[in-house]
Amino acid sequence: MTTEETEDLKAGPTRAFVLHPDIRTRERRRDATSALEEAVALAVALPDLEVVGAEVVRLREVHAGKLFGTGKIEELKQRIKAEEVELVLVDGPVSPVQQRNLEKAWDVKLLDRTGLILEIFSDRAATREGVLQVEMAALTYQRTRLVRAWTHLERQRGGLGFVGGPGETQIEADRRAIDEQLTRLRKQLEKVAKTRTLHRASRAKVPFPIVALVGYTNAGKSTLFNRLTGADVMAKDMLFATLDPTMRKVELPSGLEVIMSDTVGFISDLPTELVAAFRATLEEVLDADLILHVRDISHEETEEQAEDVVGILSGLGVAQETPVIEVWNKIDVLGPDAREALETLASRRPDVHAVSALTGEGLEPLLTHVSSLVSEPRTQEVVTLDHADGRRRAWLFEQGVVTQERRGETGSELAVDWTARQKARFERL
Repeated sequence: MTTEETEDLKAGPTRAFVLHPDIRTRERRRDATSALEEAVALAVALPDLEVVGAEVVRLREVHAGKLFGTGKIEELKQRIKAEEVELVLVDGPVSPVQQRNLEKAWDVKLLDRTGLILEIFSDRAATREGVLQVEMAALTYQRTRLVRAWTHLERQRGGLGFVGGPGETQIEADRRAIDEQLTRLRKQLEKVAKTRTLHRASRAKVPFPIVALVGYTNAGKSTLFNRLTGADVMAKDMLFATLDPTMRKVELPSGLEVIMSDTVGFISDLPTELVAAFRATLEEVLDADLILHVRDISHEETEEQAEDVVGILSGLGVAQETPVIEVWNKIDVLGPDAREALETLASRRPDVHAVSALTGEGLEPLLTHVSSLVSEPRTQEVVTLDHADGRRRAWLFEQGVVTQERRGETGSELAVDWTARQKARFERL
């Protein structure tokens, strides 16, 4: 081992300082204390980072060139120097100009919220598709800025190079080079997506309803998934503990079999690059017969988190007729009075179940409800299609609803046995 390698190993974790700009003029202004806590949790979710300080910076307005005012920059400079900070994490968007100016003023590396989340996603992505999607999102992000690597983490971890990675050099690729790489990645992703489409088509031929778990990150989706399926998906008290979708067949107490899908956790202000890149990962939600919206009901901002999830689902194009059950998770951590009030409130709403994924409390009535929704009544009808309407015909066969087909000179008559939701989807094609 060389002297340089020994020094790198002794360097230890990167000392990070987290800042949350609380901007008064921002339209959707979150509680600053909760936002800072979430930002720190994001930082802790990344290996080899040690958070040595965190602060809310209250701003009347954003300073175009440096984000913060001159006095605040100087005040923070003294703290950063005293704490021997190497990396500053700003919980919000930072323009390339602001990044360069602040890095020069503080003599540290700086990362904004988008860069940090991309780095976490890069560290967690396990499947080929997940890796490709993160690379595309990272290149889209890098297209607007020059990201300089810090070399003392080279032998410790991978990642995108925003914090540090193996074999890094300074990133000086121009937009054309990045666009060429994006084109190559899209072609690779198309091949992977075709494979997933084939898998989904083969599943569609088996009449198993799909139940998708969605929710804010760290709401307990993976814990619930593990309890319901007997799987061993990573479930930790950590933001973005799981990224890639996991699917398992589950037999409900009624005897009905369904496919349960665990998806990536959502988060407020999810980078637009990732919303687009992970659309394919969330396609299982688009095809779901039922969505379980898992909420950490013990969290003080559970309502705001729920709004973020609903907003992303709407942006993904989830059909309005797809039923949604709200699963109010983590009732085991509530006090007796709060829990009783919550369970009373949940009992008054037909689309809500209060549960504990950790202890199993409340799961039996939830599963009974799931069975009733996915065991929808079916009706038999005859559908007439022209020969040119091959796409709709193929969809019917993929859904496994065709019981008989009679082909004529001008088209086909198909006898179908389908649910009201399948009929509504067909009519939208």
